[in-house]
Amino acid sequence: MNGADSLCDTLLANDVDVCFANPGTSEMHFVAALDRKPRMRCVLGLFEGVVTGAADGYARMADKPAATLLHLGPGLGNGLANLHNARRARVPMINIVGDHATYHLQYDAPLTSDIEALAGPMSHWVRRTPDAQSVSADAAEAVRVACRAPGQVATLILPADAAWTDLPSGTPAPVRARVDPPGKTSAESISAAARAIRSGQATVLLLGGAALRGRALAAAGRIAHATGVRLVAETSNRRVERGRTRPPVARLPYPVDLALDSLKDAKHLLLAGSRAPIAFFAYPGKPSKLAPEDCAILTLAAPDQDMDHALEWLADELGIAASAPQLAAPAPSADIPVSGRLTGAAVNMVLASRLPEHAIVCDESITQGREFPVHSAASAPHDWLQLTGGAIGIGLPLATGAAVACPDRKVITLQADGSGMYTVQALWTQARENLDCLTIILANRSYATLYGEMKNVGVADPGRNARRMLDLHEPPIDWVGLSRSLGVEAVRADTVEDFIRCLQAGLARKGPFLIEALI
Repeated sequence: MNGADSLCDTLLANDVDVCFANPGTSEMHFVAALDRKPRMRCVLGLFEGVVTGAADGYARMADKPAATLLHLGPGLGNGLANLHNARRARVPMINIVGDHATYHLQYDAPLTSDIEALAGPMSHWVRRTPDAQSVSADAAEAVRVACRAPGQVATLILPADAAWTDLPSGTPAPVRARVDPPGKTSAESISAAARAIRSGQATVLLLGGAALRGRALAAAGRIAHATGVRLVAETSNRRVERGRTRPPVARLPYPVDLALDSLKDAKHLLLAGSRAPIAFFAYPGKPSKLAPEDCAILTLAAPDQDMDHALEWLADELGIAASAPQLAAPAPSADIPVSGRLTGAAVNMVLASRLPEHAIVCDESITQGREFPVHSAASAPHDWLQLTGGAIGIGLPLATGAAVACPDRKVITLQADGSGMYTVQALWTQARENLDCLTIILANRSYATLYGEMKNVGVADPGRNARRMLDLHEPPIDWVGLSRSLGVEAVRADTVEDFIRCLQAGLARKGPFLIEALI
């Protein structure tokens, strides 16, 4: 057994049994060790942003970390955007980053870099393991940190000689991580929240993280039904349980003016797994903080605390029985288009009306899918995964990881065409692994959200140079041809009738399928 074997055995002993990888020379001993460990599922991504984004999607649905395998500092650098998203999503992840042998670093070979400096901003914990004997303990510590509530990114740097060095006979069994349970909120926080609700003033319960799932969401639904408290979710969330059997939770709008209007009457803002709301960007003459100046902001439970415990305790404090009714989802829309030119609104409404039971929706629709959560509140029960850190290029990898975690569920991606090009290689991984992923490309052939941002900063009519930075139609991207070249069957639709036909075909089949929706 060498250090690489010890690393694999330690990960498996701690129930980390999926590795998303894009390895290089320095990781070949770890790759060889993976070959000796059939329990470890190895999934190749053709770009490191696919690897880190897929590990994010896997963690959101599996509720445990996957490992990534990345090649030195440049490989890690290629994956940093989706590590940023993972960190903002508060998901557990373990990055294994290979490096040169310890004695080789002094020669400053071409791929030498400061891996710790690269990893630090996107990781909660970074450690360079010094030798083969330290690998198991360091890997177990990475697991412990990653699994700390609500979820953290841990990066372990593995020098090549720590991987290839043999361990002496009699080496102890792999170290098992001690994972601490989430903390509990305080009686004072519960009492303060109950007083705010009983005041009769407009109160908003702002939910994030684990508060948007399971028992916590059900308790929030009972509280809202019984007291009139308004339920709002953070603008970007790692996973929301939605659909007609779940309490509906409005999403805090992304556009700053709409967000300000949404909270303008709030006198009390109760945070459950969320942060005090701020604007995504600064704009001239507009505030950064979204809550009114006279709104009292109280923390019911911090993101690293037990949301089930906190919201059920608050319901008990308010005298709301566990059997009390929840806030009900709205009635489904009866005005679903069946013909005509295809638009983003039509895609949203048609998809919402046909979502299969327990689908997983990965949403990087940016502009055109912004109304999907409104239309899907009464859809079949489903999970909704969002772009959390604002770094585009997560939709296709997120779906890839979610499908690995939940092979028995249909994964549907609402993907903007511009951001989809950042990590289009994920389609190849979906084809190789035969993942049940239906991708809908909302092809408006522009960075449409940036046109809106130009208006927000006072440029209503951008000129030719600016438009060339925002348009994608010179030349247009052939998503059908691109998808087929990566092994995924694809079709194109530009009318509602065509889209319905294509959607029915995609939902009926098992395996990857892509629809280019020309809107």
